[in-house]
Amino acid sequence: QVQLVESGGGSVQAGGSLSLSCGVVGTMVRVIQLGWFRQASGKQRELVATINSGGVTTYSDSVKGRFTISRDSAWKTVILAMNSLKPDDSAVYYCNMRGYPAIGSWDEYWGQGTQVTVQG
Repeated sequence: QVQLVESGGGSVQAGGSLSLSCGVVGTMVRVIQLGWFRQASGKQRELVATINSGGVTTYSDSVKGRFTISRDSAWKTVILAMNSLKPDDSAVYYCNMRGYPAIGSWDEYWGQGTQVTVQG
């Protein structure tokens, strides 16, 4: 029943900024982690950033100091603020959520993906 809806992708010049948003539709009993992944053309999907239920964030080395992940207190929205963008950041970005839809084992959810193109 739970779905992730992404928005905010587009084209930007190198050195510019872009912010991605992911809305959580539905109800989770407990969220374990929210995150963003990306997949460049011809490449494997890779982790970009995560934020857990305690607010602790994790970033890949390639985006540290440039990207910031955040969420609202209700766990309804997760934001990826991207600054100082590079052409190598060009990829399809996917929102990800891990959590418990009900008491039991956890499940994983993915957004449809949004294209980010950095021109340089």
